[in-house]
Amino acid sequence: MAGNPPRICAAVVNSDLDALNDIEQLVDLFEVRIDLIGKGWRKVAARLKKPWIACNRPAEEGGVWEGDENARLKELRRAVELGADIIDIELAAPDVEKIVNELKGRVECLVSYHNLKETPPLDKLRQIVINQLAVGAGICKVVTTARSFADNLAVLQLITEFTETNIISFAMGAPGQLSRVLSPLVGGYLTYASVGEGKESAKGQMTARNLRDIYRMLNR
Repeated sequence: MAGNPPRICAAVVNSDLDALNDIEQLVDLFEVRIDLIGKGWRKVAARLKKPWIACNRPAEEGGVWEGDENARLKELRRAVELGADIIDIELAAPDVEKIVNELKGRVECLVSYHNLKETPPLDKLRQIVINQLAVGAGICKVVTTARSFADNLAVLQLITEFTETNIISFAMGAPGQLSRVLSPLVGGYLTYASVGEGKESAKGQMTARNLRDIYRMLNR
């Protein structure tokens, strides 16, 4: 297992600033879900005291953004201006390579892939990471949906095959919770957690407090 302490990123899905204050010491960074927070996201971002990822997820990859692509990207560019440390842009986004090249040097670019139905075979997952690197990703994120225990093994093995890459890989859904816990322990860049119960940004997401308790029990 990797020697670095597991990094927890708390997904922010609303404007409840008190909840963020309660867990700030438990997490390493935040993900600001622009699509879920709505118009108040800038106020939330301004109050964060730790590094943050800006994410404006379209519906086809599990988000709720309803505007057009230009408007979606405009919000991400605003996040760069407001001090985001990392921008999450989907591999499937139109002109993804052009967007990454535009933002490189100003912010870290996380290129993401989400499969809301299944966990593809490992060879396909490998190719996704190769494609992410090809468009300039500084961080690669591959998130699938677990249908069986074996899906946990696939997404975790992916991490071990790209040891020189900043990679996030786990499976969503209740069957994939194990991969969420183990991902940073086998070398994953980080794992995601919710700010609290009922504030999950994806299925199978644990609370930051529960996840940190697990790592403490494991002396990590």
